[in-house]
Amino acid sequence: MGHSIPWEELEKQARAAARQAYVPYSRFAVGAALLTSDGRIVRGCNVENASYGLTNCAERTAIFTARAEGMREVVAICIYTPTSAPTPPCGACRQVLNEFGPTMVVRTICDGGEQVNTTLDALLPGAFGPKNLG
Repeated sequence: MGHSIPWEELEKQARAAARQAYVPYSRFAVGAALLTSDGRIVRGCNVENASYGLTNCAERTAIFTARAEGMREVVAICIYTPTSAPTPPCGACRQVLNEFGPTMVVRTICDGGEQVNTTLDALLPGAFGPKNLG
């Protein structure tokens, strides 16, 4: 991959992002911090809405923010959940992450101290992406 991933900083930023979450309904504050191919770290948190279907996950908030700031590719993402075991990203987030980093490294962390390290292509095998559109 050629990129040195600053996991300690990504973990710190993912936890900090969760503190900004807007979660009056679920009380399930999630934070994400991603590393762009040009070395920037971008955070995202989940933002709920009274119309529940309009809620946005932390991972997608991070991707959309990074793209608005000019990001083209994601190398890695760290996702924090307030759980005793690490929680993987939902299917919708996996699909959105795939758009900008189909082989990115994914680390999930939690309050329990355990972590899971994987890659997006392992979480979303056979993904549909930009290359499928020709």
